Amino acid sequence: MPRRQGSSAKRNDVSGRLLAWYDRHARALPWRARPGRHADPYCVWLSEIMLQQTTVVTVGPYFRDFLARWPSVEALAAADLDEVLHAWQGLGYYARARNLHRCARVISGELGGRFPDHEDELRRLPGVGAYTAAAIAAIAFDRKATVVDGNVERVVARLLNVTVPLPKSKPELQRLAESLTPAMRPGDYAQAMMDLGATICLPRKPKCMLCPLRDDCAARRIGDPEALPARSPKAARPKRHGVVFWTLRADGAVLLRRRPENGLLGGLFEVPSTEWRAAPWTGGEAKKWAPLAASWRPLDGFVRHGFTHFELELSLLVGKARGAASEQGIWCPVERLSDYALPTLMKKVVRHALAKL
Repeated sequence: MPRRQGSSAKRNDVSGRLLAWYDRHARALPWRARPGRHADPYCVWLSEIMLQQTTVVTVGPYFRDFLARWPSVEALAAADLDEVLHAWQGLGYYARARNLHRCARVISGELGGRFPDHEDELRRLPGVGAYTAAAIAAIAFDRKATVVDGNVERVVARLLNVTVPLPKSKPELQRLAESLTPAMRPGDYAQAMMDLGATICLPRKPKCMLCPLRDDCAARRIGDPEALPARSPKAARPKRHGVVFWTLRADGAVLLRRRPENGLLGGLFEVPSTEWRAAPWTGGEAKKWAPLAASWRPLDGFVRHGFTHFELELSLLVGKARGAASEQGIWCPVERLSDYALPTLMKKVVRHALAKL
């Protein structure tokens, strides 16, 4: 029993020092309430969806733009999906935007505009996984929920000397993070852990002398905090290949089409292409995928783009349409391409085509 009490006292010391540091040094972020203030669930949810796989610096302008256009979950629910996808351009991982819109409609239409305040209820919403549910529950509703992102994993691994490499150590890091989460001010504590990892407990050259937990940190005592968290070697990403058809009408308009709702870049507009596969395409194979009859000629160079699980290399064929499109598509004047929700990959295709023609 005494050992358990001592362990509890140590956890309280850690959370107390961290919260005191946060009260003085919290980052001023556009979606964040000041320490001790109530946060807006809509802002917390919107920011957490945007921050998945994206940096704080990148998200800031997008968050402000979304909030100006759609200041409430009801306003976002009433928006057209194309408007939302267009506003999302540049943030990537477009399934997040589609789920954001679906989730807004569920909250507005089925839940009376009110966000659930418990993790299990939040996880039933479109696009809300374990991490996001914990973040909303803790930050927006001050529920005792543990938020574990990459920053928190790094802090916990160093603090408690977890040497098993990621990703194998994730369950243990989650368990240890939960053991440190206090019952009082769990929302501020969650944000304090994130801020500590983002500003002090850095991957390289951590600022240990400024850390409020330096006296508790096992990695600092050992003398090599940069060694944690350890990571298993990453597997090389495979390469896929595709051919894009830059299709021109007599007046110079370019053919666009919408990608299927499900799958990568779902619901966005693209310049028509073949499927993406491991083997490079021959000209004869590729032309069977052409959207219409044309005399196709190759453009010099390639468009390359990295996705999470593979690298993509696209070559381009350019052709002038000899008849109507064989499938539903949109003829768009070049100067109006920015009116459509084109993912970053397709913006690269546009830039490449215009530079070569």
